[in-house]
Amino acid sequence: MARKKKVEKEAPKSVFENREFFLALEDLEAKKSIPVDYMLDRVGQALITAYKRENDGMTDNIYVVPNREEFTIRMFVRKTVVDDVYEPYEELSLEEAREYKPGAMLGDIIDIDVPTRSFSRIAAQTAKQVIIQGIREAERGMVLSEFESKEHEILPALVSRIDPRSGNIILEMVSQGEKTEAVLTPGEQVNGEQYSEGDHVKVYVIEVRKGTRGPQVMISRTHPGLVKRLFELEVPEIHDGIVEVKSIAREAGNRTKIAVATNDENVDPIGACVGTRGARVGNIVNELGGEKIDIIKWSEDTAAFVSAALAPADVISASVQPDGKSCRVIVPDDQLSLAIGKEGQNARLAAKLTGCKIDIAPASQQQAPEPEAEPALEPAAGSETGPEPDPQPEAFETEQDAGEETFDMGPVETDADEEPFDKGSDGEPFDAEPDADEEPFDEKQAEDPLSME
Repeated sequence: MARKKKVEKEAPKSVFENREFFLALEDLEAKKSIPVDYMLDRVGQALITAYKRENDGMTDNIYVVPNREEFTIRMFVRKTVVDDVYEPYEELSLEEAREYKPGAMLGDIIDIDVPTRSFSRIAAQTAKQVIIQGIREAERGMVLSEFESKEHEILPALVSRIDPRSGNIILEMVSQGEKTEAVLTPGEQVNGEQYSEGDHVKVYVIEVRKGTRGPQVMISRTHPGLVKRLFELEVPEIHDGIVEVKSIAREAGNRTKIAVATNDENVDPIGACVGTRGARVGNIVNELGGEKIDIIKWSEDTAAFVSAALAPADVISASVQPDGKSCRVIVPDDQLSLAIGKEGQNARLAAKLTGCKIDIAPASQQQAPEPEAEPALEPAAGSETGPEPDPQPEAFETEQDAGEETFDMGPVETDADEEPFDKGSDGEPFDAEPDADEEPFDEKQAEDPLSME
């Protein structure tokens, strides 16, 4: 029988050489945009973690030196030369030091090579987990960075699934090759909109937060910013800065008022937003599911701005009150219901848009002469007087409480071609003011409005 050759066991190498490993890191950088230097840093941390697992008591006197040109990774333990060794993981004797450095002296710092291939299976597994975790963190960081750059923007999304119990819609979003999921909660959905799996929808990114399992993207379909971004996409003049969106007031699913202005006298801001035969604003209305949009020209004159904001109702006169924060508006009697709108919606949106408290009164009440006071007759001596008549009821004003969503009025909104509700000569003034909890969306308006349905 042939004798078996004795195979001598090779000593562990102190240098990790692997050209394929470095090429794999470069391939990872090309495919997933994870920098090679970042991954080498994670590999170094993995080797240090594995070494500390094998050597309890080891401190931070160990470091890793990768070399991309030579395709090597070396690990060293740094120790100090002393007479008496008390900390074996940090110190070594003079005799031991001269084995690594012949001319070593007391107090010298000696870097000792650590064989990277001498780790046990458990230590190697620990290193592997650290590397994998580093890759995942890098991927999450890139996704977070990409979607953070999309805050306050519109992104397309695909309906992945719908939770029938909570009403949440799970959307799949992709930006520059980075993919994540976002939840459209019922509070951020427009009433009346129906969604099915596989539908494509545009959403507004409110905020991006860092989560334990990746970025948390807060999205909405009801935010006023959605309307502004849609106008920027459809109207080149807004995107180029020729036409500016001054303010937006929106009640999602029902009506939106938007105030626009321009510094170029040759450009009509309303016409630019409407487009040829209403094509531009029509596309926006279709995207919003038929939501009505009033486009209003912004004005520095508060009275003119408020008058335009009450469109489609006609305004006889508007005057700013001494406090500068409220405006008195007179409308024809047959336009009072139109100015107020259904459940006060038109007046409420106008108040949000302009930031003013609006007091609406019919023309008949404004023009009605006040009756002259008759002299009181003193009763004759000994005569009995009847009960005093009830005082005339005062005209009341209706204000929206802070945080209230709707006015509890009751008049029905009518379109311009419909016969408005007749309140008669005894119509009472209507007082609308912007919500205390809700400010207008960063802008303002005036004059010739356009209502698109």
